[in-house]
Amino acid sequence: MNKLLGVRSLTTDEETELRRRATARTLPARVVERAKLIWLLHAGERVPAVAKRLGLGADVVRVWLKRFNAEGLDGLRDRPRAGRPATYTPEQAGTVIESALTSPETLGLPFASWTLDRLAAYLWEQRAIPIKRSRLSEILVAEGLRWRTQETWFGERVDPAFAEKRGRSSASTPSRLRTAP
Repeated sequence: MNKLLGVRSLTTDEETELRRRATARTLPARVVERAKLIWLLHAGERVPAVAKRLGLGADVVRVWLKRFNAEGLDGLRDRPRAGRPATYTPEQAGTVIESALTSPETLGLPFASWTLDRLAAYLWEQRAIPIKRSRLSEILVAEGLRWRTQETWFGERVDPAFAEKRGRSSASTPSRLRTAP
């Protein structure tokens, strides 16, 4: 015979916190969903009904119910997950940041500023760190550095003699004819 699975008796603090989480609008969706799940079970609904109402599988509802019964509100938190180890060592990440903060001209390179592609090529060719643009950007953002996506023509030019080389602006736009008042 199957044993009915239900919520253990709640303390007043747990009941208050579950109600707060279940109706919260600023908490993450998964926190609200888990609190609703336990709240509905506490109100007397059965596992299949709660699963259908929240759009979950009955096995998922049972997992969270068992964790709540065993650990209380702490059981509703995400647990650390195993994942792929970091691809780059802290030393390599430090090299990436150091290179990004160094002017390419001081390294003897023929350009005045980095782009993600130039930086990735330099790291691969000179430092033997194979790295993609997306990962480069992640490392720099994690360090608090903002990366410009493109150079702009505003501000100081890279070439100090640009104005002289450019010459006079052309008068390609005809002047406007004035109308009589």
